[in-house]
Amino acid sequence: MYRVLVTDGMDKGAVEQLKQKGYEVVEQHFEPDALGEELKNFDVMVVRSATKVRQPIIDKAAEAGRLKLIIRGGVGLDNIDVAYAMEKGIKVSNTPKASSSSVAELAIGHMFAISRFINISNVTMREGKWEKKKYKGVELAGKTLGLIGFGRISREVAKRAEALGMKVIYTDIIGKAEGYDQYKFCELNELLKEADYVSLHIPFIKEQGPTIRKEQIEMMKDGAFLINCARGGVVEEDALYEALKSGKLAGAAIDVFEEEPTKNEALINLSNVSVTPHIGASTKEAQKRIGEEVVSIIEEFFK
Repeated sequence: MYRVLVTDGMDKGAVEQLKQKGYEVVEQHFEPDALGEELKNFDVMVVRSATKVRQPIIDKAAEAGRLKLIIRGGVGLDNIDVAYAMEKGIKVSNTPKASSSSVAELAIGHMFAISRFINISNVTMREGKWEKKKYKGVELAGKTLGLIGFGRISREVAKRAEALGMKVIYTDIIGKAEGYDQYKFCELNELLKEADYVSLHIPFIKEQGPTIRKEQIEMMKDGAFLINCARGGVVEEDALYEALKSGKLAGAAIDVFEEEPTKNEALINLSNVSVTPHIGASTKEAQKRIGEEVVSIIEEFFK
């Protein structure tokens, strides 16, 4: 019987499916010191973003030679040392399709929040303040949205933004995308200068560091908005804080942080920031799709 360790939770329906198919499923989170030893007793591990699978853990798991598959329930793989795991004979997979719509909707939701003061008025009204004259917002319709990265999630954002009457431009390291001629492709610097809203949809590559630093923010329009529902680290938080404090940027929306849980209280308490605790894929529908994809990956692997 194959044993599956689920460390960060998974859709109950998917867990039941695995059990019905004859897999033994253990749902338990382990601290890093204990995780490596525990993995000696499992064939598969399923993680989300909370569990970090680094070299020492992989080394311990590889000693026993039982662990053969690590699945990241979600898109980003930056919490797993993928190349090292593969070297040790452990396959690493993710579920890239499952959460595209939910992350896209969150990005759009954040754009509304920072454009119409939904974030801060929710706070001030509960404090007994009626600051109607203070909250003169802007409309999304007619504005230019610049998308950095043009993968599945970004394309879902583009579709929704277009329906809202926004002009969509994008940049991507692989160049212009086929079949999307309705959107303008540009280089990063051009996009930063043209966009009223900049939304990131790229992985964080440690060796390269942040994509958006002080230099890139200075290229942006005065009064522009920045949205990051991608990965912590792709935006330099100190530079973002200074731009928001100075008024260079009108607002920012952040779902992901350099350190999670974040300790950057100065940034998250700015009135022109809308924040959420890395909930891009946290919808019932996305978690169901992720669970179904995990089951499919495991079944295919052990065929």
